[in-house]
Amino acid sequence: MTEHKNIPLPKRDGEDGSTESSLFERASGAFGFDPFKAAPIKGKLPEREMKRAKVKVKDADGREQAEKPAATVEAAPVASPPVPAEYQPEPRETLPVPAASRELVVEPQATSVALSGQKYEIDREFLREQGLIVPEGTITGLIEEFRIVKRQILKAAKDKGTGRSRRVLICSPHPGEGKTFCATNLAIAMAAERDSEVLLIDGDFAKPSILSTLGLPKGPGFMDCLADPAVNPEDLVMGTDIGSLWVLPAGNQTNSDSEYLASERTAEVLDRLTVGAPNRIIIFDSPPALAASPAAELAKHVGQSVLVARADKTGQSALEDACQLLSACPDIKLLLNAAHFSPSGRNFGSYYGYGE
Repeated sequence: MTEHKNIPLPKRDGEDGSTESSLFERASGAFGFDPFKAAPIKGKLPEREMKRAKVKVKDADGREQAEKPAATVEAAPVASPPVPAEYQPEPRETLPVPAASRELVVEPQATSVALSGQKYEIDREFLREQGLIVPEGTITGLIEEFRIVKRQILKAAKDKGTGRSRRVLICSPHPGEGKTFCATNLAIAMAAERDSEVLLIDGDFAKPSILSTLGLPKGPGFMDCLADPAVNPEDLVMGTDIGSLWVLPAGNQTNSDSEYLASERTAEVLDRLTVGAPNRIIIFDSPPALAASPAAELAKHVGQSVLVARADKTGQSALEDACQLLSACPDIKLLLNAAHFSPSGRNFGSYYGYGE
């Protein structure tokens, strides 16, 4: 390696006549480095904004006051050329003005239809012979079971708070599974409520059985209201001496019961019975779902359905098919009928001293 002292240096006279220089200068002399220059700049750099001069004012005694900025002169705005008339916007007065928004309050119609039909006395002994709940009788296991059922239905109706939720359809997949038995007992149990009014409607037009079960005389009923718009349903309701229990018979038989139920008249009749009556519960005893089509049509107008299954008879596939036909109802409950075995060992009614 060449020592830096052997690198030829450019001659530079110092003050004392010596030729000492830096290592960088020696390298520049040996390898011919070009002198460093600033990069060329195209155009001129923007000039810095000049600070405004501040004027110092002296008072009469020759003392300097606070500095004040020098006055500035603003340039006059340049006038823009006039806009042609055809491009001028229309006057605001000619434009349509939207109406002021206001909140619309729709008050629901709260007129209720009173049930005031002729009242009939129900034979309590006849109810006992059929195994039904006997009003004002002793507390039995049957009463306790339907108390639990009605509490679930009343709670669901109260939570929804609509007229449709107060309409309950009692149905079964096949005949002979106890739908009329459950519908009648549920209506009697609900009629014992202090703040409820129960209307039991016989919707089994082909084989009506509500009137014979309660021992009531035959008469026009539900189908007659649907067939004749001039007939009001409240005029065909029968009263009973069981609490607040009312009955609407099935009416005259017809071969077009499903078509009548599918018409708009059905909704009008049911709305007339439920609108404005928050304490009125409507219970339908419908035909079997897998044996007649009216059950599926009635399911479109109720908010709750109770599907009765007999413990020793109803199969799982029948329940699934019935649930599919009643799917228009938003709330389908299952009621197990004729069950003689309880895994939990329940024995309703025995607490009060009465067993079955």
